[in-house]
Amino acid sequence: MNTSAHYWRRPSDRLSLAGNDVHVWIAALDQPAAAIEQLAEILSDGEERIAERFCFDRDKRRYIAARGLLRSIVAKYYLGVEPGRLEFSYGSHGKPCLSRKLGGGTLCFNQSDSNGLALYAFAQDHEVGVDIEYMRTMTDAKDIVDGCFSEHEKRAFDSVADEDKTEAFFNCWTRKEAFIKAIGLGLHFPLDRFDVSFVPGEPARLLRLAGWPEEVCRCRWTLMGFTPKNGYKGALAIKSTECKVSYWRFPGLDPQSLDRLSR
Repeated sequence: MNTSAHYWRRPSDRLSLAGNDVHVWIAALDQPAAAIEQLAEILSDGEERIAERFCFDRDKRRYIAARGLLRSIVAKYYLGVEPGRLEFSYGSHGKPCLSRKLGGGTLCFNQSDSNGLALYAFAQDHEVGVDIEYMRTMTDAKDIVDGCFSEHEKRAFDSVADEDKTEAFFNCWTRKEAFIKAIGLGLHFPLDRFDVSFVPGEPARLLRLAGWPEEVCRCRWTLMGFTPKNGYKGALAIKSTECKVSYWRFPGLDPQSLDRLSR
């Protein structure tokens, strides 16, 4: 799925998540200094300590923006609370979650960022994972494929035309990342234990999960690939087969600024 800058809608008020809704947000992390200062003020003590560990100022600012924008979106559009009052807890492998409920359910979320652009995904009571990558020439792509991907994926990658290999690699990587983030295991779950489709032009699908019949993959998981902006690849994984995805942009990020990102 391709999404142009004008595809991302700007929310006007609070948003609701019905049982099958999935909301994907886009935001720019290279914010003005005044905005970074405001976002820094709503971070937790733990987030502030992490921000101080970054060696490069740009990375520090982008971390502050990524966490601050997450807090802002959750607080304003879903829970109606002060962003600084949000409390996050973390799973055994580091996946964050909120202690506070969304109505009678649990607000599930995930975030990813690359080269100054962030994606956030939200769902109610459905585990969700999202990934974004800025596409660049990977001189070691074949080594990564041979060392990390499944045998089926290795053969599929080798069959792709040379001019399509960069797109194929990032299709595969983002989809695998989104899935392992959705299950909360990250890279603790071996990437060769499951197969995804990734050949350019093919729909995104979870093809195989080690230890599970093929029909379980089809009946429990939805995998989507999309282009959040030219030059980027994105993917969404959700533990549901009937989902309605809406795309939102954080206020202050207009279509023109999306077009200018990383030109």
